[in-house]
Amino acid sequence: MKIVILGAGQVGSTLAENLASEANDITVVDTDAQLLGDLQDRIDIRTVQGYGSHPSVLRRAGADDADMLIAVTDSDETNMLACKIADVLFRTPTKIARVRSSEYLREEQMFGQEGVPVDMHISPEQLVTDYIRRLIEYPGALQVVDFAEGRVRLVGVKAFYGGPLVGRQLKELPRHVPAHVDARVAAIYRRGRPILPEGDTVIEAEDEVFFVAAREHIPKVMSELRRLDKPVKRIMLAGGGNIGLRLAQALEDTIQVKIIEKSRERAKFLSEHLQHAIVLVGDAASEDLLLEENIEDCDVFCAITNDDEANILSSMLAKRLGARKAMSLINRVAYVDLVEGGVIDVAISPQQSTVSALLAHVRRGDVVKVHTLRRGAAEAVEAIAHGDRDSSRVVGRRLEEIELPPGSTIGAIVRGDDVIIAHHDTAIEAEDHVILFIVDKKHTKQVERLFHVGMGFL
Repeated sequence: MKIVILGAGQVGSTLAENLASEANDITVVDTDAQLLGDLQDRIDIRTVQGYGSHPSVLRRAGADDADMLIAVTDSDETNMLACKIADVLFRTPTKIARVRSSEYLREEQMFGQEGVPVDMHISPEQLVTDYIRRLIEYPGALQVVDFAEGRVRLVGVKAFYGGPLVGRQLKELPRHVPAHVDARVAAIYRRGRPILPEGDTVIEAEDEVFFVAAREHIPKVMSELRRLDKPVKRIMLAGGGNIGLRLAQALEDTIQVKIIEKSRERAKFLSEHLQHAIVLVGDAASEDLLLEENIEDCDVFCAITNDDEANILSSMLAKRLGARKAMSLINRVAYVDLVEGGVIDVAISPQQSTVSALLAHVRRGDVVKVHTLRRGAAEAVEAIAHGDRDSSRVVGRRLEEIELPPGSTIGAIVRGDDVIIAHHDTAIEAEDHVILFIVDKKHTKQVERLFHVGMGFL
């Protein structure tokens, strides 16, 4: 697939790396020659220096025969205008724009046939807000991702000493949960290395366990792997930017929210737009301020400023002073690996959230949702099965008959309103939504091919 990406910032460069590794023809456009040079040194792509909304620049980037334009510059207006030009001048089939301002997003007629010709608009701030809300809903989870409009969730947790299933074989799980609760362990990471789960696999303390279950069954399965944390009642947010505001608005009716914001002017704006949250002017890395605001009683401290270092330091300080859980927004991928799982419980990568939202539009086969996991090394995919036994490699077959790539597992199937946890004798039917976990994303193409419909197979 030929793809033009506008913007070589954190999101654009992360997306280019993901897509280039899958044999796509990628061109990245940016005004910053240094950024483009650094990107080209790392991966095999074309680059064009210039303004992404200029027709001549888009023409040089190959927009006239591109399959997709992805505009992720820092300017909403540039992104939307580039999509309009790509539609009018080049008839680009698929156009995706990053749109951050809620002023645009709240207007329903803004996008589509009658508005700006954008096939998909993404808001990184909203994606991160939704992601943090899911983590707060399940205290103790390291990662929570949705499939089938939220009916199925894939959850990553760290197994603790004392968990009922820790030290036992996976096949014992059904004995520990009520008869109506079903789940499947999709993958286990032990000391950073993946283990393909089998019935006789023994879960050890400190294992990172990813399991799939219906949304309503998640808490019960989590309780088998670790002591369930108490529900979140108090949260402190460091940073009152777009994410801080959206998160506070989403939580303030049910949770006690405090926001620490450096800018007095921004703090005044926040106080005018929030009903119940408490807004404080100050430095979130101030020990005196945190102690004064009873950080030791805080269930979650979440640092979401634009400064990685400030987020890391304030989160570490809050955890040392007694916060039960610390989460930090981190843009640099290298920092994520350094801090997550240590003092900081969860490192949140906005790029990975954005890339996950975009990948479903790039995948071949009928892939409707993709989530990148483990900092992009693994993926969870929702694909729709079409055809019949003669035209499909999966329809009409039991799971034990399907030749999945190494390290890949089918965790669940959504059939209409029913959630079916996958077992070896489960058969896939046409139009089923199939949830898969791929330990090594280099096998993603093979998984996609499984869901292609053909005239027959040799």
